Amino acid sequence: MIEKLVSFQEYIEIVMTVGLIGILGILSNKKNLLISLISIELMFYGLNLAFLIISLYLDDIKGEIASIFILTLAGADSALALALITVFFKSRGTIEILES
Repeated sequence: MIEKLVSFQEYIEIVMTVGLIGILGILSNKKNLLISLISIELMFYGLNLAFLIISLYLDDIKGEIASIFILTLAGADSALALALITVFFKSRGTIEILES
């Protein structure tokens, strides 16, 4: 029998790390809208990876379908957020949230 190189717990630790980096990025960033967008995308990708890993572990296709839905949602979120950032930049001349 072939042993697995990476255990389920190690995969979940990677997912938690990616999600935590996204959360810390949002909490630590008070100025730049683009960094906030990247942090939200990291949280989406962490959730996506969790669905894929659990789907593979349970040998069920529902997690893979959910991950495709999350990727679609993340793409729509990025497009909308970048459009809003463009409008914000045109009106203020900067993408900084708080001005000194």
